Amino acid sequence: MEQSVFDRLEQLLRNHQVPFQVLRHAPVYTSEEAAAVRGTRLSSGAKALICRTGDTMTMFVLPADRRLNSKAVRKLGIRDLRFATRDEVLELTGLTPGSIPPFGQLFDIPTWCDGSLIREETINFNAGDHGISVSMLFADYERIERPRMEEFAG
Repeated sequence: MEQSVFDRLEQLLRNHQVPFQVLRHAPVYTSEEAAAVRGTRLSSGAKALICRTGDTMTMFVLPADRRLNSKAVRKLGIRDLRFATRDEVLELTGLTPGSIPPFGQLFDIPTWCDGSLIREETINFNAGDHGISVSMLFADYERIERPRMEEFAG
């Protein structure tokens, strides 16, 4: 039986000896609902967006209170950008939008992280399920995922 995304994430964090907390809660489908059920600030949510950039898929991670700024992405040299469709996300990750953890390495795709997220000591995100959240230090996230840090959120 294939491991779930949550199991793979948990194994990755344990392999790196990273402290993290898991919160199981009623399913949430918006960043605002997630922050409310977690009892955290919206800005601490690490929102993972899957986009098609040219011929590849790319994960963009940004604070949940911000949006992807396509003009800023174009300034980074990416000319062809569109959000992945629900079907593309499902095919790539086995997940639905809103449940994707901010670790592109779990899906063999590159991860870009907006530099503003570094202001959050602790980040929170859905972990492969709309009813499971993980909380961890941003510094540990950055060390393990090693995302390309840029400014692309507005």
